[in-house]
Amino acid sequence: MNERLLVFDCHEAWVYQLRALDRALDIVVGLPGRAHDGWDENMRPVPRNARLVRLEEALRGKTSYGCIITHNLTDLLDVKTVAGPRLFVVHETLDGAAREQNLGVPMSQFRETVAKFVSLTGTHVVAVSRMKGRSWGFEEDIVPFSADPKDYLPWQGNVVRGLRVANNILRRPHILLWEFHQRAFEGLPVTLVGHNAGMDGVMPANNWDHLKQIFSQHRFYIHTADPQFEDGYNMSTLEAMAAGLPVLGNRHPTSPVEHGVSGFLSDNPVELRGYALRLLDDRPLAARMGAAARESVTQHFSGIRFQGGFSRSIEKAQLQWLQKQSQNARYNTAS
Repeated sequence: MNERLLVFDCHEAWVYQLRALDRALDIVVGLPGRAHDGWDENMRPVPRNARLVRLEEALRGKTSYGCIITHNLTDLLDVKTVAGPRLFVVHETLDGAAREQNLGVPMSQFRETVAKFVSLTGTHVVAVSRMKGRSWGFEEDIVPFSADPKDYLPWQGNVVRGLRVANNILRRPHILLWEFHQRAFEGLPVTLVGHNAGMDGVMPANNWDHLKQIFSQHRFYIHTADPQFEDGYNMSTLEAMAAGLPVLGNRHPTSPVEHGVSGFLSDNPVELRGYALRLLDDRPLAARMGAAARESVTQHFSGIRFQGGFSRSIEKAQLQWLQKQSQNARYNTAS
């Protein structure tokens, strides 16, 4: 089977991980709803083993793909005429999607519809976290994303400020517990980085190298999220930990942060503010906790684990596709 993969560009940081698979990639760019028409090199460079294609080019081409990697039902519908194994990657909770996108149907009904659709199309489903897989009813295959400390600069912590990297905060205030963040850190020196229309002075990093410098310079990192809608970490959180920053946030059952070791967690904004002040005043403490954070991400979110896990997911998608084709062939013969 062809080793080339067709990948829809959901988020450059996540897609960039696929370079570890050492397979040729066709990345579909120019998708509707994206802030950037093509590949956003401010987020990540184009993987060395990839070429960028438009959807129309992929649909009319003669390439046979070893797997088609999609991230939503629209992607799956877009490739209905393209033969090949399908993999649906779940990146968000269904509860969060329902709140942010106003699905318009009961979640139980939507969940049942998705299950039927992936079954009919022979699509294999993998989730980036157990919480997200569970919310959609797909818990059999979980492959968390990764962060490699070797990709990041040595931590300096010379900028006495906290840091948060997030996009579209004002569109997701409930999911990201933005009010809690503001109560905890109001008046403290905190840098916000990301695409955030309506937030004065908040800009994305110029490129990945610039983001690495930002991580290296800041004293601690912030991640807050409602446990009903989002995990206690995201890719930027793991990047910060890989870069050697301690993490502050609310208590969350899926947080990778060990309280008092690799960061501080509290549901009390006054208490969390006190922890922030400690780290702003005590660089050696931040260094020790950041080193623990780096070690934790190495153990639990390594690139090797992602490579092995996602390779197995592709194999499962290929097997499921072959079984579906065999089933269809038997049905056609019988009829």
